[in-house]
Amino acid sequence: MADEPLENENQSTGIVIDQVKTRFSDFWKLEDYWAIWLGFALLVVGLIIYIPNPPSDMKEKISKANSVMAQEAAKAPFKTIEWHKASDLKDKVKGTNLGFSKKIKKILSTPHGWKNNPVDAFVMGKDKAAAKAQKASDTYDKARLKNNMALQAALKAQDGAARANFKNTGLNDITKEKINEWRATRYKASKLNKKTRVQSFNQLPCLVALCIFLAIFFAIGTAFMEMSPIKFIKGFIFIFSIATIAYLLANQVTMKSFGIGYAAWAILIGLIISNTIRTPKWVMPAVQTEYYIKTGLVLLGAEILFSKIISIGIPGIFVAWVVTPVVLVTTYILGQKVIKMPSKTLNIVISADMSVCGVSAAIATASACRAKKEELTLAVGLSLIFTSIMMILMPIVIKATGMPYILGGAWMGGTIDATGAVAAAGAFLSERALYVAATIKMIQNVLIGLTAFCVALYWCAKVDCIPGQKVKLIEIWIRFPKFVIGFILASIIFSLLYVYMGNDIGYALVDNGVIRGFTKNFRGWFFCLAFVSIGLATDFRQLAHYFKGGKPFILYVCGQSLNLCLTLLMAYIMFYLVFPDITANI
Repeated sequence: MADEPLENENQSTGIVIDQVKTRFSDFWKLEDYWAIWLGFALLVVGLIIYIPNPPSDMKEKISKANSVMAQEAAKAPFKTIEWHKASDLKDKVKGTNLGFSKKIKKILSTPHGWKNNPVDAFVMGKDKAAAKAQKASDTYDKARLKNNMALQAALKAQDGAARANFKNTGLNDITKEKINEWRATRYKASKLNKKTRVQSFNQLPCLVALCIFLAIFFAIGTAFMEMSPIKFIKGFIFIFSIATIAYLLANQVTMKSFGIGYAAWAILIGLIISNTIRTPKWVMPAVQTEYYIKTGLVLLGAEILFSKIISIGIPGIFVAWVVTPVVLVTTYILGQKVIKMPSKTLNIVISADMSVCGVSAAIATASACRAKKEELTLAVGLSLIFTSIMMILMPIVIKATGMPYILGGAWMGGTIDATGAVAAAGAFLSERALYVAATIKMIQNVLIGLTAFCVALYWCAKVDCIPGQKVKLIEIWIRFPKFVIGFILASIIFSLLYVYMGNDIGYALVDNGVIRGFTKNFRGWFFCLAFVSIGLATDFRQLAHYFKGGKPFILYVCGQSLNLCLTLLMAYIMFYLVFPDITANI
């Protein structure tokens, strides 16, 4: 009998050792950790490619532009024409303009835009490219003429303001308005100018090479996660092919004008296949929705730079960080108490999807509360539908009501779900509206990690808890989506790197080098692969009972209506009543 305590102690010690071994093996066996390893591998490669290879005379050009901008800032109470010209020259100093970066972009790019013939998206001969460039050149000439006229009007207004030593508020306001008009026409002319440089291309070899690389890239993780790499690669070729078709359809001119992006097409094609001929069994090993999107979200973390958050100031932070949690919590309570949503997990996923930042938040939240795949599909589907509608209607409403474009940009940035859709909608208004909208959406994206943590904590403590039993920290840790750690670390590391290098060098090599020239292209493909997988893994018969009474739709409409009202109110208060000086300098 005396040996029993010792035996029990040895058993307990053995159990603890086994648990430690299990936890340690998670680093190479769990999907979340592989998302981190793969995401950071790409980030490191991007740094190795771009940081040691800056544009020629980068520092000299930036210094010269900054000198002009400082002189102009001291001369007038607004950003003068000369200030903007110097800023434009500085913005051209970036990694994405380098020769090797253009080659990387070619390899990672999606099918090109097309109008009538889908073959144009993959292959274009010299004659056709020349004809297309000539047609674009004719349109650009008209836009350039309009831009020159707007510049002359702005110069005339600025001369008038200068003669009054910039003391006349009325003349200053007229000048700012004329400069904004010039900037708007310049933005349109610049976009058209890019189309005049169309060259012949054959994208097919690049797509094949990218497919092979990504298949091997993700197969490395599947081998350690005890899945067959060979079966994964075989199914991945099918997934990648559907993703390519989704991009092809999204880049069709008419579809693009309606805002029907690759995400909607990817899910739709997947749904059609899974609910008609059924997803082939040999494809299923590659239907790894969370594996793809979690890796993409780690890359997204590197795009959330604290310097950009600070650049727009407290107004943007209030719009993104105060309204969002209020809407999220209110929508969840509304779903539970009023609408009587049958599933708490569906309720919280829709609430996070709609209030935070769309699909990315939905994935993180679904992982934290362990929502069913069908529930995630439903939430993502609602998000994509409303995103397409809002990105078209909101700019129209803003223009029709005469709403200030900065206010409109802040409104769209805080309410439209997808980052790409926000940028597209902002571009409909003006350059400043685009900047405000995209920055606020980026600030809002920071909440992805916090939302996942809070949902994991709440689900452990309130929803899935056993009455009378205390919640242990290990339970929260087990439920917490580990890839969010990678998302947060990427944001911190790249933000610190950006600060260390300085805003201008960081903009040239980090923002417009590592990110826009490399990892952002990968992230787009990863998200598209995830959306294809969502469609292929979804059966409408399993979704049917969620639509009973139209409750998910009602919840989304009510939550988004509240979001629209509160975001507009907060944006007006912050940008025009509390901090008008910040607004004037944007």
